[in-house]
Amino acid sequence: MQHETVRLAGREADGYVIPLGPVNLVAVVTDAGMVGCGAFDVDALEKFGYPAARVKPAGGASSIETVDDLLRGEIKGANRHAGERGVVVGMTGREALERL
Repeated sequence: MQHETVRLAGREADGYVIPLGPVNLVAVVTDAGMVGCGAFDVDALEKFGYPAARVKPAGGASSIETVDDLLRGEIKGANRHAGERGVVVGMTGREALERL
C-alpha cells in the first residue's frame, strides 16, 4: 500500500493506493469523508453516516491508477451525506475533497 499526503485549502488529507493485481484501489480520506475510485460502494457508507463520493477517470483514461488521477477525475456518484456538504456529480475529485 502506498500513502501520500494531499494538500487541500488549509488542511491535509491522506491518499492511499492499494495494488489489487492488475488494478489499484485508490482513495483520499479527509477528517470528514472520502473520495474513492469506482470500486467503492458509497451507498453502503451512507448507512454509516459517512460522506463519500466516487470518481471516474478524466480525459478518456480507462481507470484511476494514482491519487493524482483521483484528484483530476470527475465525480460520478455521491451519497446523501456528501451531497449535504456540497459534493455534486461533475465536479473534480479535488473540488469534492475541499467540501469534505
